[in-house]
Amino acid sequence: MTEYGRGYGSEPWHPEDPLYGDQGPYGGQAQQPQWDGQQSVPYPQQHHPQQHQQPYQGGWDDTQGGQLPYDPYDPYAQQPPADPYGGAGQDYYGHQDAYGQQPQQQMPPHPQYQQAPPQQQQYPPQEYEQYERHEQYEQHPEPAYEDIPGDDWRADPERPREPEHSFFADDDADDRRDDDRPDDEPRERRGGRERRGKKNKKNKRRSGRACLVVTLVFAGAVGTVGYFGYDFIMSHFASAPDYEGEGTGAVQVEIPPGSTPGEMGLVLKKAGVVKSADAFTEAAVDSKKDRVLQPGAYSLRKHMSAVAAVRLMADPKSRNGLTIREGLRSADVYKLIDTKLKLKKGTTHDIAEAQAKSLGLPSWADDSTKVKDPLEGFLYPSTYSVGEKAKPADVLKQMVARANQVYEKYDLEANAQKLHLDSPMQLLTVASLTQAEGKYKHDFVKVARVVYNRLKPSNTETYGLLDFDSTVNYARSKSTLDTGSVDDLRHFNDPYNTYKFKGLPPGPIGNPGEEALKSAIDPAKGNWYYFVSISPEKTLFAETNEEHERNRRIYLKEQEKAKQ
Repeated sequence: MTEYGRGYGSEPWHPEDPLYGDQGPYGGQAQQPQWDGQQSVPYPQQHHPQQHQQPYQGGWDDTQGGQLPYDPYDPYAQQPPADPYGGAGQDYYGHQDAYGQQPQQQMPPHPQYQQAPPQQQQYPPQEYEQYERHEQYEQHPEPAYEDIPGDDWRADPERPREPEHSFFADDDADDRRDDDRPDDEPRERRGGRERRGKKNKKNKRRSGRACLVVTLVFAGAVGTVGYFGYDFIMSHFASAPDYEGEGTGAVQVEIPPGSTPGEMGLVLKKAGVVKSADAFTEAAVDSKKDRVLQPGAYSLRKHMSAVAAVRLMADPKSRNGLTIREGLRSADVYKLIDTKLKLKKGTTHDIAEAQAKSLGLPSWADDSTKVKDPLEGFLYPSTYSVGEKAKPADVLKQMVARANQVYEKYDLEANAQKLHLDSPMQLLTVASLTQAEGKYKHDFVKVARVVYNRLKPSNTETYGLLDFDSTVNYARSKSTLDTGSVDDLRHFNDPYNTYKFKGLPPGPIGNPGEEALKSAIDPAKGNWYYFVSISPEKTLFAETNEEHERNRRIYLKEQEKAKQ
């Protein structure tokens, strides 16, 4: 007999067995009686609703011997033990040396068994166990338990599966597990698994989104690196796109002031003249014409090669603009505008005189009646875009705006105070005198010093008089070296006559350029009061009148040589 049941098989001992729990006289489980050395085959036990088992009243004394009570209605029950003093009993050891076996007591059959067939089918131990379990479940249903694969004690132990990472787990795994669960599973367990399943699905959906995000980020990074890598290779090693030939048609292009060759190329590309700004920049640098190109209006053609565009822009004939040279007087500027716009002579002069205050002059500009022209000094020398339909007032505003930009750059107000001048207007006047008297730019710093030296109160050479022919010519609207004798000039009553009136004239006598302006702000150091230009490479400066007269004689000799 094994620890799992009454026989030698592996079937468990069912709790409803009559001998279940009997420990026997030796403290172990009760032994199944044997008949002639053979194990008896149990039959299915019949249960009746009216039948109630008698409570176990036995003990460990000599009267009961630990035996269960006898049931007269059980055809398979054993006879009660014999009286120890001579009564009939049953041998529970079943061997030859035991007490003799007594005949069983015949009991009347139960009414139910009278109707049953005389022979009952015998079942093997396993079938008996299944039949007994089925019958027991019908009478005493137990709560359903979870039948998890691998939980059977008789099955071979399964090899543990390696855990699968949740990132690569199949989303349908939980669904398959849910489908395999019994329908009668308790709500508490199903609810827990459903919550865990939902949580796992949510985590897997998050893992899927994370995978998608990582993929998109990686693809974007690869695309970005590829794009910039291609752009770097094309910009550093490949030739810039360019058209071929001289182009066709006609187009007007305006280059803003201060544009670099690269910015010029962008303007031309937008107008359809060149195919790329890089090609134009390379052509301008290679031809060494990048410094020759000036802002202004140009008449060009469509789809030109970069070399052809640079060549045409360097040609003065292609420029559709108005160029104002350095030192030019305002009256001459008006004439150029009339000619450019094909207007009646004097039209621009009249507009400038009538609209001077609305053209954008700075607040420190002198509008006194002594000034011959209020726009003098504010029509800055440069090249301006002037179309055929442009208006004179618009052209003048463009020039004044350019002058204000340059004057703010050099801060004329602060520099005028530093040089002990009354106003920025006087500093601009000194620059115009330097531009008019200086014949060559490399002499401008010394010429500016001569102007300041003659303005000194301690001047004992000219006694505060500038004695410049340029001022007399401006007053007379002329440009000549023969201004007359000094005595004649003494009688010429005009505020711009620096032979008669000390100090600076009322205003500028022209429109100075940037070099003259810088020389007036920062003149050279020296005690010169006189100068005379012998040649473009040579200008003689003197501190006294005697020295100056010697220089004049040198000048006259050079003039005679030039006439021969």
